[in-house]
Amino acid sequence: MVRIRFRRIGLKGQPSYRIVAADKEAPRDGRFLEILGFYNPRTDPSTVNLKEDRVYHWMKNGALPTESVEQVFKSVGVLDRFERFKKGEPVETLLKDAAEASAKRGTSVKTRKD
Repeated sequence: MVRIRFRRIGLKGQPSYRIVAADKEAPRDGRFLEILGFYNPRTDPSTVNLKEDRVYHWMKNGALPTESVEQVFKSVGVLDRFERFKKGEPVETLLKDAAEASAKRGTSVKTRKD
């Protein structure tokens, strides 16, 4: 079974994560099938970059997001757009909506000090 999950990267005490499609049995930082995006919780607001068309592809084929990835997807709106994708809405309009939402959310390069 394929899971969409985080793969930790970054220095000690400064985590950032790749969002990857990986086999359920593979270790956290082990083999993966494809890189789907990037998540940095240390910026304010959190930085999330996704290849949403590939996320839709994997989820359509049965890949399940882990709980933590699902929370990130909800905050960005990916799960709502995936529901629209399942109902037959074209991917191009969903990607356009995603780009607008990303621009609206804004991204700061300032990193929080935890």
